[in-house]
Amino acid sequence: MRDLGTPVLDNHMHLDPEHARGIEAVKDFARSGGTHLLVVNKPSWHLGPLPESRDGFEHVFETTIDVAARASEELRGRAWPVLGVHPGLISQLVDDGYSAEDAGELMQAGLEVAAEYAVESDAVALKSGRPHYDVSEAVWAASNDAMRHAFTLAADRDLAVQLHTEATEDLTQVGEWAEAEGLSAERVVKHYAAGELAGVTPSVMSEKDRLERAAEAGKPFLMETDFVDDPDRPGMVMGPKTVPRRVNWLLEHGYEAAVRNAHVKTPAAVYGIDTHATLA
Repeated sequence: MRDLGTPVLDNHMHLDPEHARGIEAVKDFARSGGTHLLVVNKPSWHLGPLPESRDGFEHVFETTIDVAARASEELRGRAWPVLGVHPGLISQLVDDGYSAEDAGELMQAGLEVAAEYAVESDAVALKSGRPHYDVSEAVWAASNDAMRHAFTLAADRDLAVQLHTEATEDLTQVGEWAEAEGLSAERVVKHYAAGELAGVTPSVMSEKDRLERAAEAGKPFLMETDFVDDPDRPGMVMGPKTVPRRVNWLLEHGYEAAVRNAHVKTPAAVYGIDTHATLA
């Protein structure tokens, strides 16, 4: 395994041990210098049928907890699960005949199950958000209600929240909603973020221009690939070797402080994890 001299955390990676590369992707990450992972459950409809009740989410969370534990065995550091409900599920449910309100209620129930599994495991965050594409006002309202429910659940259980949202550089209102539910806006993370973001913490896609902008800004940020682990789309969105390679690039260009920010300081502030202490 390559040693870059620093913890290297990919903040948002999916692993599918049943249908795709699974642990082989983790081995690629580790060989390239990666040490820590946040393993986010795949959308529920990628791992089974559409959920019809609370029980329909359990397999997704159990699979994610198991593969995160197996990933830890391959890393110099370790992996943690992130459990929740992909906001795109609401469209899947509406297309299947649900009203927006009923779909939103089922998604909130799924988040409650995710919170229960998180407390019983070593998960560090819930996953929620709202669609990144045009939807009806009813779907948008139900999605925002589900997201705010995630904030309440996370605040009650000392968890962070990872969000999938529309492309934006301003989620100030969302951060205010989190604060109103008792969750620090710092502990709300927008995945697939640009180099800067107002309102909550950005998890920056590991493209050089975005990372350079984040490094120059000097504000808290994380790094991710959003590797989807889909056999029909190998390497999507970014491959598992990307974060270690980008960390090496940042170090070569004199951004040591930014690397420490993204891989030590911000993970501690957002998730309460110590990436140095968990290195083997």
